[in-house]
Amino acid sequence: MPGLVLLTGPLPVLSQPNPSDPGTKGAEVYCFMRKAGNDHDVSWNAAYALIKRQGSSLFKTSPEHAAVMITEAVVNSPEAFPDCGRFMGALYGGDKPVPLRTDIPANGSTGPVPIPSGGGTTRHDRYSY
Repeated sequence: MPGLVLLTGPLPVLSQPNPSDPGTKGAEVYCFMRKAGNDHDVSWNAAYALIKRQGSSLFKTSPEHAAVMITEAVVNSPEAFPDCGRFMGALYGGDKPVPLRTDIPANGSTGPVPIPSGGGTTRHDRYSY
């Protein structure tokens, strides 16, 4: 019969988070606090403190690695962290407010805006993640 597919192996199991994994615990704290209305800094500090304390490594977990651990936990088990994906960008600097632009002409013209010399974004600023 065309179109009939027989399954010969077990059905795939949805990925369940490992409750003892520090990344999972950090994701639980971070996502819970963000959904409760806390800002990124407060939520991040709580989650990072938990990850550092719960980690079994000989070396201290870096903030970058902790952010990756939280992201992996959320991506691997999105059903365990519903709506938390919208907060993940903040772990990588996406939640920082954009500075107020003061170089827009007062007359409302949309022409080119001169770039001030001696300032602006440096290579370090651009890649400081």
